[in-house]
Amino acid sequence: MYRSHTCGELQKNDIGKTITLAGWVHRRRDHGNLIFIDLRDRYGLTQVTFDPEASKEAWEKADKVRSEYVVKIKGKVMARPQNMINPKISTGEIEVEADEIEVLNKSKTPPFEIADEESPKEVKEEVRLKYRYLDIRKEKLRKNIEFRHKLIKHIRDYLEKCNFLEIETPILTKSTPEGARDFIVPSRLHPSKFYALPQSPQQYKQLLMIGGIDKYFQIAPCMRDEDARADRSSGEFYQLDLEMSFVEQEDVLKLIEELLTSLVQKLTKKRILFKPWPRLAWKEVMLKYGTDKPDLRFTMEIEDLGDLVKNSGFEVFSQAIKEEGVVRAICAKGGAKLSRTEIDGLTEFVKEFGAKGLAYIKVQSPKLKVKSLELVSPIIKYLGEELGQKIARVMKAEAGDIIFFAADREKIVREVLGNLRVELAHKLNLIDPDVLAFAYIVDFPLFEEEFENGHYAPSHHMFTAPKEKDIPLLDKDPHKVRSYQHDLVCNGYEVGGGSIRIHNRTIQKKIFDLIGFSEKKQQEFAHMLEAFEYGAPPHGGMAIGIERFLMIILGETNVREVIAFPKTGDARDLMMDAPSEVEERQLKELHVKVTTLKH
Repeated sequence: MYRSHTCGELQKNDIGKTITLAGWVHRRRDHGNLIFIDLRDRYGLTQVTFDPEASKEAWEKADKVRSEYVVKIKGKVMARPQNMINPKISTGEIEVEADEIEVLNKSKTPPFEIADEESPKEVKEEVRLKYRYLDIRKEKLRKNIEFRHKLIKHIRDYLEKCNFLEIETPILTKSTPEGARDFIVPSRLHPSKFYALPQSPQQYKQLLMIGGIDKYFQIAPCMRDEDARADRSSGEFYQLDLEMSFVEQEDVLKLIEELLTSLVQKLTKKRILFKPWPRLAWKEVMLKYGTDKPDLRFTMEIEDLGDLVKNSGFEVFSQAIKEEGVVRAICAKGGAKLSRTEIDGLTEFVKEFGAKGLAYIKVQSPKLKVKSLELVSPIIKYLGEELGQKIARVMKAEAGDIIFFAADREKIVREVLGNLRVELAHKLNLIDPDVLAFAYIVDFPLFEEEFENGHYAPSHHMFTAPKEKDIPLLDKDPHKVRSYQHDLVCNGYEVGGGSIRIHNRTIQKKIFDLIGFSEKKQQEFAHMLEAFEYGAPPHGGMAIGIERFLMIILGETNVREVIAFPKTGDARDLMMDAPSEVEERQLKELHVKVTTLKH
């Protein structure tokens, strides 16, 4: 028997027992004749003492072990002296007096310290990823992986109680134009033909609904050949994927809200800001926050000042309105303390999003006892004091605040102020990290604002249902059609998305026509169109990104911190050295020839 107990298990009631432990040497310390080893496994740490008077042989062996050696220890559980109790660990009231130690395996000196829980920034990420099996030994990453397990188990248990069936859909499937770039797999049995790895189980789960499986879910692997971001892993990710029949949009939203609320309450100490979660219209959200994934932990809403400033003496504002642009502003509470250097830094920041500059007004207490506030800004001389005071009132500005303006085309202003409000919130410490601000975004337009290759482009995907009363607009003005898309946002991230689906062949074909699919292209979805002719029920669902949700819950800034074996930003597995070349024999079997393109 390698162990009778784990290294996080022994307590005061075990004192006097003879036990066996196995694990890694976390730390080794010499105190005169005594040697102390902190033994580590997944469950915790146990302090082990070696006394030459108790066992000279064990002491001599312990003298030779080093950090990360794998050892097996037999000994007796003893009470720690009162002044040596360690309340920070679960086994802090006891220690093990060792009689025997066996080295199960030696270890080279690791490329980074495992015992010291230094921040990931102190070790180069390339090193951490190359030696990921060592990185997992560190407490923080191990706890993240354990939490991931608990989160997925909670989801499975909850949905099973709601009569959902967990069904695995195929990994080798068909390449269809769904948005992202496919990973393709050549077929050995069918030369010149390819499978695709699934971007999502979207079509399969809809077909399950047609098959009468009214409640489906899976923790689905999704493969998309797209660039990585801090909140998106490279190549592959997992999502809670679910679909329901005979439901309306609110049924789906309510289920997800109840599921994730129960999860947060059971597994975390985070506070959910809104109960129930608000349902916010896309158009309203884009105006107030400049983005369809707003961080609602703070207010700082965007206000449209176009009517107020269109005839002002400040040409930047008046000219923007003349050119059919917009003038909008945000008021940052407590922002008047920002220095000129900090404002210059914010000006450079917003230029990344298309701004030409950044106008502002600092609001201060008047020096004299008058009702109006003191406004400090280079643009006041152009606006005039009266208009400046009106703007301050509209923005609900108080002494100590700062107002920032953006004037340009609406799309640029949205992006500038949407990003600026988040930057200011971090800079001014307006965000509570222990709060989760969930909200649903609804009433999305069915199609994007701009055409793609001369055709309409789906706002979500081509299977999203239009709202019934907007269906006549598909023939008149498709850009005005609203959809049954719904996105779940939390703390400035899109956590998940879904919709009520089209279940009518005629409408689905109409959407294919509008997005520019030829009859030949539509044949790639012949299985879906035909299935709709055999009694497709009304259905809808949602998908929640597991890694992104974990990242938010655990307060991480990169999804790689919640994945056991992540890839680099350029989609490489440094540990396995993938992707790699394959043997010529394998290529021949697959009827594939590799050519190198000159760039």
